[in-house]
Amino acid sequence: MKTTADFNMVNAYIPGRAQVGPATEAMIDRRNALLGPAYRLMYEHPLHIVRGDGVWLMDPQGRRYLDAYNNVTSLGHCHPAVTEAICRQVTTLATNTRYLHDTILELAERLLASVPGTDLAHLMLTCTGSEANDLAYRIAKVRTGGTGVIVTDTAYHGITDAVSQFSPSLGPTVDLGAHVRLVPAPRRYHAEGADLGERFTRDVEAAIADLQRHGIRPAALIVDSLFTSDGILPEPAGFLKGAVEAIQRAGGLFIADEVQPGFGRTGEHLWGFQRHGLVPDIVTMGKPMGNGQPIAGILATADALAEFGKNSRYFNTFAGNTVSCAAALAVLETIERDRLVPHAARIGRLLLDGIAGLAAKYEAIGDVRGAGLFVGVELVSNRATRAPERELTSRVVNRMRDKGVLLSACAQGHNVLKIRPPLVLSAEQAGMVVQALDESLAETCTTRQGGLAIR
Repeated sequence: MKTTADFNMVNAYIPGRAQVGPATEAMIDRRNALLGPAYRLMYEHPLHIVRGDGVWLMDPQGRRYLDAYNNVTSLGHCHPAVTEAICRQVTTLATNTRYLHDTILELAERLLASVPGTDLAHLMLTCTGSEANDLAYRIAKVRTGGTGVIVTDTAYHGITDAVSQFSPSLGPTVDLGAHVRLVPAPRRYHAEGADLGERFTRDVEAAIADLQRHGIRPAALIVDSLFTSDGILPEPAGFLKGAVEAIQRAGGLFIADEVQPGFGRTGEHLWGFQRHGLVPDIVTMGKPMGNGQPIAGILATADALAEFGKNSRYFNTFAGNTVSCAAALAVLETIERDRLVPHAARIGRLLLDGIAGLAAKYEAIGDVRGAGLFVGVELVSNRATRAPERELTSRVVNRMRDKGVLLSACAQGHNVLKIRPPLVLSAEQAGMVVQALDESLAETCTTRQGGLAIR
């Protein structure tokens, strides 16, 4: 089954589409020659970045860009606590998990302590979120004896061969496996309030039944708990419960993909699934875990992991190395010490309310939604029909870049602005994002009764 999403990002650089300077053009040509055709650049006018500091990225001319998109460095670029931890550890010992070392044990204790009231008992480490989801799926297949996996219709869970088969947002060049079933993401304008959860539960139950009808035993339901690639769909809290109960009744596991929502981003808990009152069988994590140092992993229940651990040896040369573990510990300590979870709630509310205030001014804003420092702004050509306005979204993303604020887009219609700044964003910087969006919308569209005109 082919996916339906358009592979090219809505705001990606496409050769010949925009004029760039000769130096930039030469660097692009050199990059293409050396790295090949599969890599993509962001923005119509690609950025050459030479330095990072907190929420800022700098180009060779010293111009600063507010990074409101890259949550890999969720504490901000080159955070001193993390860089110091890395330097200190790399000058002492850099080795793998086949030797005893305190750092990985301290990290496991800290992470498991962050999920009280669950049966999550073990940590396993990988280098990337894709590897984490791949490992989680392997464990689910062993635990359940099944292969069937259920994901939302524009989900992204990684790039390994196995995981790309249930990452429909990768585009039409990727074949979804016969063992994969897509369900509509829980978009709140399809079903308001409690009905949204009921509808999502019914869709998951139907997917389970279809797998079983084709002789495929369900292994897992895996969801990003903020439905990030589907357009950032956080509300209402608790609506995932019925779907999770449905997959567990069918003998499958629930895998909470926290690669993007995790590490305090929601402003409520450390993990996105906690806002739904859920108990996952496996939690996967990545991106912000090392604030740029490659480290990812899973938390799993003893029950989920028992048979896999009994029959499989797991070793990943770089996963769990002492330097990456030191970085991850520094991330957790900084989040706690600087109270970044409540900070994300406070600044996220300023950001969300500021952008929501623009909806009265611009008909193109169909919806504004978010949790903590994760905000989605849906741009539409008609509020009544919710028709996605992809062209405007691309223009706004690129206009924001020209104004020095970096963000991206997501969702099935490529029409949701994806705003995901570092957790250290200040109130003043949140205001800069709102102001840049106001100006970008004013410069790219005009409103008319019942619709939208793009300048």
